Amino acid sequence: MNKGKHLSQEQLEAGFENIRLSPKDNGVVQLIVRRPDVGERERLTRAELDANEGLVGDNWLSRGSRRTDDGSAHPDMQLNIMNSRVIELVASTPDRWPLAGDQVYLDLDLSKNNLPAGTRLSLGDAIIEVTAEPHTGCKKFVTRFGLDAVVFVNSSRGKKFCLRGINAKVVRSGFFSVGDLACKIRS
Repeated sequence: MNKGKHLSQEQLEAGFENIRLSPKDNGVVQLIVRRPDVGERERLTRAELDANEGLVGDNWLSRGSRRTDDGSAHPDMQLNIMNSRVIELVASTPDRWPLAGDQVYLDLDLSKNNLPAGTRLSLGDAIIEVTAEPHTGCKKFVTRFGLDAVVFVNSSRGKKFCLRGINAKVVRSGFFSVGDLACKIRS
């Protein structure tokens, strides 16, 4: 995947209004990415979500987490989800989207006001639940998209709007595809 250019803070700020206009209720799955091993990415058009495994074929379960006492996979971090308008802005070209390391890219408002922890979404015939575990930019994100991009997504406004993304867990297994709607489930 090509290096791409890193945008300045001014360029990133200029793109915020488009991000803010993301759909609130029925967003579209724009991209699904499986990570079979560290540093590997596979674009999928259809994928299976499993309540025990997360995204089937992804390394979430085998990779584990530094956020658990025993190093096992964090149950509230099965899925990493990013707003497609944010990645479109910071990545500059579509071939660089998978570099963010997320598995699901939605054209949907991921803000804490719109999708607080506990919110459930249907993806195809699967159901996922937004978790409270924060998702923030890291050293890899800096290398791939630039320091200004990390400052942008991790700012107080960036955190409010979950510009770096959100974490979720699978509560009902099923299949979903690129182009499917991600719909809030009303309780």
